[in-house]
Amino acid sequence: MDQKIALKEWAVAVKALAEGKQIMVLRKGGIAEETKDFQLKSPRFFLLPAYEHQRPELLKEAYRDDLQAVLDAWTPGSSTVEIAAYAEAADDIEIHDQATVDLLADYHIWTDTFTEERLKWKRKQPLHLLLLRVYLLDRPVRLPMQEAYTGCKSWVNLEPFAADAVAHPVLSDEEFERRTAEIRAALTR
Repeated sequence: MDQKIALKEWAVAVKALAEGKQIMVLRKGGIAEETKDFQLKSPRFFLLPAYEHQRPELLKEAYRDDLQAVLDAWTPGSSTVEIAAYAEAADDIEIHDQATVDLLADYHIWTDTFTEERLKWKRKQPLHLLLLRVYLLDRPVRLPMQEAYTGCKSWVNLEPFAADAVAHPVLSDEEFERRTAEIRAALTR
């Protein structure tokens, strides 16, 4: 990838994306967002696992063990961060109402409480549904942890690293197209 930009997302959500359990994220932007709202800064980006704000009660029961697995593998205060995946945004759909958010319930790991809170926060700003084609790096990249990677913000610029990373899609073309079509169809109900 030319740019070394990363989207910060809950580590448990990155795990779900990397395992093909979901193909979407719901974004409003972080508290420390420069623009005060969410903007898709690049159509291709790495996924930076974030550990702030993850709580089991905000995940559907079936995904709570995934959160525990992520937390068990994490070392608080680690001097490095691992990048294991990148994504291409297939779509950025703005959502403005609860009824539309409710149509997505079968396609993500979060509880209704989480999605309702996400929609209500910064009420005047839309909730962004990003449909993501995710790729796993054959060899994850370890980068020194930097202060710039912390805090409540959506995007971070990663320090330069070797650009020869080889990656493979998590889902086949057919499966990805089927799932995106299913989500888009759900939104038109």
